[in-house]
Amino acid sequence: MKKMLAVMLTLMCASSVFAFDNDDAIVRWKSIVGVITIPGVDNPVGGIRAGATPWTVRSGHASVNLVTGHTSFEVEGLSINGGNSTGTPGPISAVTGTLVCNAGATAQAVLDTAAVPLNAHGDANFSGQLRGIPATCSNPLFLVRIASPAGAAGRWIATGTERFIGDDGK
Repeated sequence: MKKMLAVMLTLMCASSVFAFDNDDAIVRWKSIVGVITIPGVDNPVGGIRAGATPWTVRSGHASVNLVTGHTSFEVEGLSINGGNSTGTPGPISAVTGTLVCNAGATAQAVLDTAAVPLNAHGDANFSGQLRGIPATCSNPLFLVRIASPAGAAGRWIATGTERFIGDDGK
């Protein structure tokens, strides 16, 4: 019995190591770009409403490990492109990163990072965990969404582009 338990424990540990080393579980977005919209026209992604004005981004990137949940993103120069707040983040003071799995499907999952501050230059970054990633995450999308002020919370204002899964694009 002890030998069988030792073998089972060894197999369980080995399988968890292989699962966490699975490079296909890591999704990277090499760029982040602002939402392209006309003021007052919504551009939803997976049912998530877009910001009410166009946004631009100087640079950014994101990464999610679909097995461990480790997530990071950085955005620089996130700013409004139009109106009286052009070139600034306007009233937006905090953002979240959002992973959308199975966008538009009945099994769609929307998972948010903790809110992080967006400074006056439009810079924000996050490194931490996402919990509850489904076993199947088809067509993973990454969004940057407004966390504060409350009246605009939840709207997406930027998205990850140049998506690579696993070792592709290293």
